[in-house]
This record gives sequence, structure tokens and C-alpha cells, in this order.
Amino acid sequence: MIICAVVMLALLAFTYVGYPATIGALARLAPVRKAAGGDVSAATAPLVSICLPVCDGASFLAAKIDSLLAQDYPADRIEILIYCDGCRDDSEALARALAAEPRAAGRITVIAAQERLGKPTGINALAAAARGELLLFNDVRQPLSPGATRALAAALADAAVGCATGELVLAGGAGSGVYWKYERWIRSQESRFRGVVGMTGAIAMMRRAEFVPLPEATILDDVLMPMRLVLAGKRVALVGDAQAFDAAFEDDREFRRKVRTLSGNYQLFAMMPALLLPWRNPIWFETFSHKILRLLAPWFMVVLLLVSLAATAEGQGGAWPLLLVGQVGFYVASAAGRRVGAIGGLARTFVVLNAAAVVGLWRFLRRGQRVTW
Repeated sequence: MIICAVVMLALLAFTYVGYPATIGALARLAPVRKAAGGDVSAATAPLVSICLPVCDGASFLAAKIDSLLAQDYPADRIEILIYCDGCRDDSEALARALAAEPRAAGRITVIAAQERLGKPTGINALAAAARGELLLFNDVRQPLSPGATRALAAALADAAVGCATGELVLAGGAGSGVYWKYERWIRSQESRFRGVVGMTGAIAMMRRAEFVPLPEATILDDVLMPMRLVLAGKRVALVGDAQAFDAAFEDDREFRRKVRTLSGNYQLFAMMPALLLPWRNPIWFETFSHKILRLLAPWFMVVLLLVSLAATAEGQGGAWPLLLVGQVGFYVASAAGRRVGAIGGLARTFVVLNAAAVVGLWRFLRRGQRVTW
């Protein structure tokens, strides 16, 4: 039992502390060589097709279009494509009204589906309609920073970069916001070393020539698209000057979002088993440490708790009672959440995210995760 507990503790420690420390050290010791930034002047800037899938996003659409029309990029080198996926609100009407405004000057095209088909179908339709050399994928809820398009396009001037992704900046004091700051730091170190595992769906750019249509059942388009490029020998770069802005979700809503995301991770590895092979995946260490161990972490926690209970019930002394009390105290704090302070809030977020991995596996096995929004 001692060996089992030590192994579980070591795996959990590496997943959440050891891997960030390791990738940070690797990024410092062996940073990737970057090509010089590309020329995005008015004369040479590549045409960018901004691909915006929308499902019942009327309350966000005006602010989103404001941010897209305000991009610090030659106006005649941007087209905005909006796909309305069977919207039941005023999204389509509002999109067409915004497209008709003088400031849009014919730069906005609206594509509408009468029935809800899901985001992968929308992305495929947008990519097929795009004329641009570069595709900027984003979501309706998050406005973009003014320099986002320019910064992403400049990063793609490096032929080794297959996907340039920006940073999602979350406002608010919810636990998911604190967690996301931790996650952003890890991604920044991965980018400095060999490349990010996935992209931020709210802001990412790739070349149209390298886009491959998504299977209609895809849940995690924001991991499938960039990891296809990784397997082809390209790199995913995080561009700090390109930002998308959103509010951090409270734990209940974050749980629902993470269940979908983590169910999608299981689907991803089933669809792309090459990601599990060190000789096929150029960033296998990052994929294993960042993605796979996160999926296994809740099971490490369950085993550790059961072993601690068994050892304490058998009357074994030493560190066993302290280990059990520490775990029980942690879970009690997570149940209380922010009522017992910041530590309780972080404990709750940690438990919620790990519980989502378990539910996500159940959804994947039952094929119960819907593709539609």
C-alpha cells in the first residue's frame, strides 16, 4: 500500500507541479528558434478570412463585430464570414443588419443554416467559402484585441508554424479564472519550447491551404485542427499580443463546459491514435503530460483515498491517518468553496475539473456528448 500511495502522490505532483516546472525549465534551456516576423503592411499583407460560427449569439454579436472591424490590419485585406447555425434568436437578422451598415462596406458575408448542424459543420462551411490565404477562427462571445489579426498573421510568416493561437484573457474572481492563468502559463512555456498542445478556440489562425475539413462528429475542433498540423511536422505557436476577452465562469457552468471538453479529449485520442505514439507525435511528452495525465488524475485521487482509508482502518499508524485527514479536509474545503476563503474556492475548482473528467469519460463511452451547441 505504501508503494501505491507514493506512486499516486508522485503522479499527481508531477501532473500539476512537476510538469509545469519541467516545461518551464525546458523552455528556458532549449527555446525554439523563431523566424523574423512577417510583413503585414498594406501592400503585402495576406488576405485574412475571419471565420465566425454563431449559435444564438445575438447578445454578443454587435460587440464582436465592433472588435473585428477595429482590427489594426489593412481593411481591404480582411473579410468577415459569419455562419449562423440554426439560430433561434435574432443572430441571423442582426448579422445581416451589421453587414449592411456603411462601415462594413461589403466586408461581411452571412451564411445561414436553417437547422442546427453543429460547429464542425459551420467551420467547414466557412473555410469552403473563404477567399483568404489565412483563416482566423474565433467565437462570438469573445471580442479580440485590436492587434490580434496582425500579430497572428506575422507569426504565420514562419513556415514552421502551422497554427498561431492567441491568449484568452478571463476577467472576474471565479476559480476558473485562476485556473486559466495557470493554464496560460503552461501553454506559454510549451510554445517557447516546441509548441502548444492544441489552440485556443476563441482566437487562432492557420493557412487555408492546410485546412482539412472536420468530421461532423468532432467535439474538440480546437485540438483536432492544430494537432493534425503537429503530426504533419508543423508547430503551434502562442502569440501573446493576440488576445480574446471573456468572463470567467462560475464552477457549475465551468463543470458543464469541461465535461464537453474532456469528453472531446477521449474522442480525439480515439480518432488520432498517432498522438499516443512517441515516434509519431513530435510533442508526445507535452501531450502525455498536459492532456493524458489530466484525464487520469481523478483516478489517481480515488486510488489514493481508498488506500489511505484501508491503511487507516487496519490501524496502521505513521503518516496514514495524516494523509487521510489531509484528503478529507481538502474535499470538505472544496464542498464549502469560497465560503471558507480563497483556498476553498481553488479546492472546489480543482475537484470540479477532475469530476468533469470522470463524467466526460462516461459521456464518451456512452456516446452521449452532443456535437451541437
